[in-house]
Amino acid sequence: MSIEIVTEKSKLSVANAAARPAPMEWTRNIGIAAHIDAGKTTVTERILFYTGAVHKMGEVHEGSTVTDWMEQERERGITITSAAISCAWVPSVGAFKSIKTRINIIDTPGHVDFTAEVERSLRVLDGAVAVFCAVGRVQPQSETVWRQANKYRVPRLAFVNKMDRVGANFLACVAEMRAKLKANAHPLYLPIGAEENFAGLVDLVHGVAYIFEDNPADPLGMNPKIVEIPADMKDDAKQYRDALIEAVADSDDAIAEKYLAGGEISASELAIGIRKATVAMKIVGVIPGSAFKKKGVQRLLDCVVNYLPAPTDIPECKAQNSDGEPVVAKSDDRLKTVAIAFKLWSDPFVGRLVFCRVYQGQMKKGQSMYNPRTRRSERVSRLLLMRAMDKEEIEIAYAGDICAVVGIKDVITGDTLCDEEIDIRLEPPSFPETVISMSIEPKTKADQEKMGNALARLAAEDPTFRVSTDGETGQTIIAGMGELHLEIIRDRMLREFKVDAEAGKPQIAYRETITKKSEGEGKFIRQTGGKGQYGHVCITLEPNEKGKGNEVINATVGGVIPKEFIKPATEGVNEGTKNGTIAGYPVIDVLARLVDGSFHAVDSSEIAFKMAGIFAFKEAMKNAAPILLEPNMKVEVTVPEEYQGDIMGDINRRRGQIQGQEMRDGACIITAIVPLETMFGYATDIRSLSKGRASYSMEPSHFDQVPNAVLTRIVETSTRAPART
Repeated sequence: MSIEIVTEKSKLSVANAAARPAPMEWTRNIGIAAHIDAGKTTVTERILFYTGAVHKMGEVHEGSTVTDWMEQERERGITITSAAISCAWVPSVGAFKSIKTRINIIDTPGHVDFTAEVERSLRVLDGAVAVFCAVGRVQPQSETVWRQANKYRVPRLAFVNKMDRVGANFLACVAEMRAKLKANAHPLYLPIGAEENFAGLVDLVHGVAYIFEDNPADPLGMNPKIVEIPADMKDDAKQYRDALIEAVADSDDAIAEKYLAGGEISASELAIGIRKATVAMKIVGVIPGSAFKKKGVQRLLDCVVNYLPAPTDIPECKAQNSDGEPVVAKSDDRLKTVAIAFKLWSDPFVGRLVFCRVYQGQMKKGQSMYNPRTRRSERVSRLLLMRAMDKEEIEIAYAGDICAVVGIKDVITGDTLCDEEIDIRLEPPSFPETVISMSIEPKTKADQEKMGNALARLAAEDPTFRVSTDGETGQTIIAGMGELHLEIIRDRMLREFKVDAEAGKPQIAYRETITKKSEGEGKFIRQTGGKGQYGHVCITLEPNEKGKGNEVINATVGGVIPKEFIKPATEGVNEGTKNGTIAGYPVIDVLARLVDGSFHAVDSSEIAFKMAGIFAFKEAMKNAAPILLEPNMKVEVTVPEEYQGDIMGDINRRRGQIQGQEMRDGACIITAIVPLETMFGYATDIRSLSKGRASYSMEPSHFDQVPNAVLTRIVETSTRAPART
């Protein structure tokens, strides 16, 4: 059994193999991620069929897929929420040949509005398969997903899908991966033909070819024909195999030495080298195929097992103990339990499901799990292995497993769940700022309470969905990542919670920040005849590093503010950042320091210092040359050449900045940065301008200063603007 290629620490789990369904090395936790409409869900469906998890292939266009189980997903043909599912595969080649390996898969959404699903999934996965369209190649959301995978150091493979489509170009897609994603991408297989002539794959590692025949006896493509590499492709195969060996040699000294000496690199040596380089994120192996036509998915599965990491291959997970000191969670069943809750979901039959990744130890049915955030323990009443909406009850989840827990109530996305004897916190996933908001109110008074409960449940499930109340109008405000995001929220309220709600016009989620250093003083003094109130805080305020958020630092000396009042003063400053001084929008990227203050031995209180902190921030903010920021979107438009000028002119009218354009297969690809405020209704406008022949996609790019002409209008119309005195 060729298991020695796995890292040394994997031997920890071999000792426990009898207690587990399979050793930890024989587990793969992977995500399927890509730009919208690249074919992720179809790839997942084929994987589930070939692994025996389902007995009939579902199709997106028929609304019969396993992982797109929500009504909204099946109606729209898109993935909205990530779905977890388990299956098993026995590779036909490679070091894990004939070993039944368990694969836990998370199929993630491709639409930018649901990017949080990708973010939290990548946080808990060991590897990923990035799916690219052979025609569209590297698209905007592909870049976003790639950045997210880089952030969490997730090794990955690439599957170039839709090789049967007109305009498919495998090598051009690989070249774009290198140019746009800076990925060290190398083909593991070469396609035989393309478009309607896509007939097979050349295996560069093992030196054989797979031919996909239209065989009535094998309509599902279970047994492709294995032949020698076609004569007209042998030179190309040698060229790309040599390039692959050179890439692997950069991270494998044994292969480098043998290669430089002119020795022949065997298939098994090369496979081991590819695995090491992939796990170390030195290379990205690329596999061509057509999931819809059932071509190449089995070879992708072989590569997932042979090249992507097991839980034992990834670095130990970093955490902090109760004192803030760094500790690690190890992939070992014998240690105390440590898991992270990465997703919450309300199941109509089971109740609240908490999706967890177990990093250390074993999670057992009936076990009490401690939550360091709440300082409380809760009992695991049931453990479930998920197959999208189907569930299998289990007694134990082992290190490296992904499962769903029933019974734990007081939990949010990113919480650590651990054994009661230890107190550590794993790093939670981070999520982007919301970019759009709207008011919402129930159609009837009777729905008021139901709407509150529904919004609270939905906000708990989705960390990029925010609910607040406007202090002046009393309206309920919901905020999210885009129009589709909020549309789905309203639809779920109606279908799942039976709440029919009216929504106001979408509003932009502006932000405020500062451009220079300033000082602010806040005093809160009240004398009412009895015990009074006294709080006095002085702060300095300066711009923080872009994207770093807000920070409040205690820089007082000599006890000018007693220790017990530092925290409420800090809370007051943080409270002040929720409403800026220009138009009342949240303040971002500021660094505040508590530098001075005073107190009264009798009258000082926590509330007085909190109010003083708020006043000090407001004064400092006014003196710091505040500016208003608006969200800008990265927009990519694909348009026939004859409409190129009309589209570019329209982008300019929307205050957009053209970043670049390129011709591809008779169409012009225009990239631009455009303020979100001008993009409402763009789907209709672009169809009108191009007679329905153009398409576009967009994703959040950055916040930028609002021009003065627009600023005046925003301030005048904003209901959030502070009252003028």
